[in-house]
Amino acid sequence: LQNDWGVFSEGNDLKAAGVNSQNGAEFRRARIYIGGTIYEDFEFKTQYDFAGGDADFKEVYIAANHVPVVGKVTVGHFKEAFGLENTTSDTNHTFLESSFINAFYPAYNMGVGISNTAFDNRMGYTLGLFKETTSSNEIAAQDSGGHHITGRLTGLPIWNEGESYLHLGASLILKDVGGNDYGPKSTAAAHLGDKVVGLLNTGGINNAPIAADSVDLFGVEAAYVRGAFHTQAEYQMADIEGDTGVEDADFNAYYAQAGYFLTGEHKAYKTSSGKFDKVRPLENFGWGENKGTGAWELAVRYSHVDMEDNGYEGGELTDYTVGINWYLNPNMKMMMDYVHGELEDGILGHGEQDDLDYLLARFQVTW
Repeated sequence: LQNDWGVFSEGNDLKAAGVNSQNGAEFRRARIYIGGTIYEDFEFKTQYDFAGGDADFKEVYIAANHVPVVGKVTVGHFKEAFGLENTTSDTNHTFLESSFINAFYPAYNMGVGISNTAFDNRMGYTLGLFKETTSSNEIAAQDSGGHHITGRLTGLPIWNEGESYLHLGASLILKDVGGNDYGPKSTAAAHLGDKVVGLLNTGGINNAPIAADSVDLFGVEAAYVRGAFHTQAEYQMADIEGDTGVEDADFNAYYAQAGYFLTGEHKAYKTSSGKFDKVRPLENFGWGENKGTGAWELAVRYSHVDMEDNGYEGGELTDYTVGINWYLNPNMKMMMDYVHGELEDGILGHGEQDDLDYLLARFQVTW
């Protein structure tokens, strides 16, 4: 359960262009799932999100574990493994919302995938074939296209029992669009606020949709943890091949962030899947005999997305974020972020620039 609150402010030029984010609150995620293991070698999961007022699939799959050579085989509707931030659970993120690399990520889709580790879990890989789904999680009704081949490779050149480590990785998606419209998607560091697709002209020339034949997504990632200090960065690029008569384009996004636990904890890591795990405070917060401080974390992030190339003037958006997190225990967290955004071009028009400011808070419970 994630309950978010937000206060927003936009510059006069953005307001004149129609941007008017309303202060308010929402349930960002309200999920429940049932999962388990069947006869040791098989598992299943059915997860639904009720945050929008109805029940939507998130992860609904069955999997076979310990399969010789390939490791784990998963079939159903699940998250494509692409990048460190996107692969890490939303409940374990340092900030309320993902960085702008989320603009290109396809998220949950129907597919079949394999995953495995090697060298004592110091290296891991995933590979999957997916079919794009609609918002209702049905197969998208497209005459052609909508298929993805997704792969991710990760490694731990340095690993000192989780107290300090260096993570490196690379991801690739080969997406057959088949002449259908393609448009990046993301939130502008605040789900309550105007989305990136509302701030940037993420379609083609003159804000028309891009009819794409294919889109190849490339990503590289790195993270370093040493005791209470942690840092990570990623770069992703969307190589868009236009359909007949449509210009090609390269869009990109990247971020860099760092954080520090004032109470001495460290960023936990899952070697089995190459992603961050939940933070476990050295002392849980409580009263009486359970008296403790919980875990306190300070963090900063720089994030940038560029959708201008080869005649496409989608614009550029940059966010600077400062956050503070309070982990009461492994299952409860309170977060507060201040975000300053700077938009160039996009819906403002060529050569124009304006600013946005957000103050965000989240109350989270997970189990």
